[in-house]
Order: sequence, then structure tokens, then C-alpha cells
Amino acid sequence: MNKQKNKEELKPLQKQLALIHQAMGRQGQSAVIVLEGPDAAGKGGIIRRLAWCLDPRWLSVWPITAPDVREQEQHWLQRFWQRLPSQGRWAVFDRSWYGRVLVERVEGFAAPDAWKRAYREINEFERTITAEHMRLVKIWLDISAETQLDRFQARYQDPAKQWKLTSEDLRNRAKWQDYRQARGEMLERTHSDVAPWHRIDANSKHQARMSCFKLLIEELGQGLDLSPPSLTADIRAYFK
Repeated sequence: MNKQKNKEELKPLQKQLALIHQAMGRQGQSAVIVLEGPDAAGKGGIIRRLAWCLDPRWLSVWPITAPDVREQEQHWLQRFWQRLPSQGRWAVFDRSWYGRVLVERVEGFAAPDAWKRAYREINEFERTITAEHMRLVKIWLDISAETQLDRFQARYQDPAKQWKLTSEDLRNRAKWQDYRQARGEMLERTHSDVAPWHRIDANSKHQARMSCFKLLIEELGQGLDLSPPSLTADIRAYFK
């Protein structure tokens, strides 16, 4: 009953966001949505509900993992430049370039001078893409350590979801305070007028989903003409 109620509450927001998606596609406007947060914060559930309601022809979803051998030989931002959406499309990043100042920093995959330099590089990257009239929405999903543990236990106990639980999740959890410190510095140093961070309480999955959709509608719908396109004269004449 609760799941059905949650679906019904989300439906009008999904419909409104779909209208915005269609309007931006017609008008050649692009959007980048960045979802960041601890393991089990609910990024996947939000992305699935986005994909269910949006036109797949104008949408790309990028789950970001460790760079491959070829990407390791390039500038670290290159793989993100290559995944930016073309005109009229949206791109959703399940984790993003912020891995440089989070997991790569905490786990020692990037040297200190590299991740410290990354704050400036990220800010310049985001200023560049927003100057090209690409709308950027950055979302950090906040959960407590207790909530994360509860969700890990639920995954462990559910055979259909055990695949989601990895040794990396447990390793990262052991460094919760290190990640918290890195997150705080990241939010402070990469929050700007052109690319602000939006923090959402994700301890309730449903409320987090509702908040994300409301935020995306507000941010991406600003100044957008949602009027349907006018029918051409030949189409009108055909159906007279």
C-alpha cells in the first residue's frame, strides 16, 4: 500500500519533468544532472524513476567507475568531457568528476597535489559548460551512518539485492569520517553561483525522490517555454 501511494505521489512530478524534458529537447537546450552521495544513498532509485518518465532518445545515464587503461593515459577530466550531452539532450551522472576529491583522495588513488589542484579544475570545467548554456544541477544525497548500515543489512538479507553489496562498500564505510571531511571541503570549495550544490536529506528514500524531482523541475524549468509546438498548416488541413 505504501509503495503504491508513493508511486501515485511521484507521478505528477514525473509528468511535469517529462514536459520540461520535451520542451528543452525541442528548443535545443541541454542539461547535466550530477548525483553524488555515500554508498546506498539512493542514487540508483532516483535515476530509475527519472529514466522511466523521460524520453530515452534525449537521455544518457553514465555510471562512473574507475577509469580504464586508456582513460588513465588522458587528462582525468577527458572522460567527462566525452560524456557531456549534445544539444537538446540530458546526461545523468551516477557519480562524477567529484570522485577526484572524494574516493581518489581518501583511498590514495590521486596524489595530494593532484586532488588539491582538482578543485580549481572542477570549478573551471563547470564554468565552461554552463557558459555554453548547458544547465547543471548538482545534488548531494545525505544519509546517516546508521541509515547506511540498515540499507547494507537489507541488501545482505535479500538475495535479489545482494549483488549491490560489495567489499568496496564496506571498505568505504570503515573510512566514514575521512569521507565526511572530504565531502565538507568539496561542498565548500566547489559551490558557486553558476554551479551550486543542492543537499537533500535521503534518509527517507521516498522523500528524497520527491525532493529531487521538485528540485529538477524548479531548476530546469526556469525561463523555459512549455507551450506545445504549433501544428503546421498541412497537418491542420489534413485533419479538417
